[in-house]
Formats: sequence, structure tokens, C-alpha cells
Amino acid sequence: MSTFEEKLSILAEMISFARADNVISDSEYYFLLSVSEQLGIDKETFESLFETPVKKIMPKTQAERILQFHRLVLLMNVDEQHKSEVTNLHNIGLGMGLPPAAIDQVLSIMHQYPNKIVPPDVLINIFKAHYN
Repeated sequence: MSTFEEKLSILAEMISFARADNVISDSEYYFLLSVSEQLGIDKETFESLFETPVKKIMPKTQAERILQFHRLVLLMNVDEQHKSEVTNLHNIGLGMGLPPAAIDQVLSIMHQYPNKIVPPDVLINIFKAHYN
């Protein structure tokens, strides 16, 4: 399980990603808040992340990186995505060391699912195929 600092880093990265278009919509905010709750971060600490930078910590395992990538895909699709968000997400995935072809495949197939929500098992199978 992630440490408290790693959880804050996860949320901070997501907040930064949501801010890419200079606006955090209500739906994005509530999505971020729900992730915060799932991670066990209280609302006051969550709110502080909008003002106070935290140290970026790379998820340690490949599974944690894939999970964070999936969270970001979900966040991107909470409201209307913009081309810059797709490019930004692609670059974040590359920065995490995820296979470029798997990233591209996820970003391509998401359009085949309702609300562009790629089921976790589909996402995992895509990454498994690229690691074998």
C-alpha cells in the first residue's frame, strides 16, 4: 500500500492534470474528492493540495503506475476531453515508463466504451500483452 506521501503525490498529479485547461469543473472536483476518500485522505488535506505543492513520487510498481494512468484516463473523461489533455496524458504515461503502444491502444479504444470508461480488466489485459 502507498505511503501517505505517495497518496498525496497521486492526488497532486491528478489535480495538476485537471488544471491543464485552467479550470477544474465540479465533476472533476468531485471525482478527485472521491479518489481522495478512497486513498484515506481527509478533505482538509485534500483541499490543501490545491495550494501547497508536494514532492512528486513515482509509483513504485508497474501495477501502481497502470492504476494511476487509469485514474488519469477516468479523470480526463469526467468532462469533455481536449486534444491537449490526451497529449498530456500520453506524456505522463511515457514519463511513468509505460509502453507507448499500450498507452496509444488505451487512448484509442476508450472511444468504444460508454462514457469512454475503459473497464479495468481490458486496461490490464492491454498492458499485460505489451509486457509479454
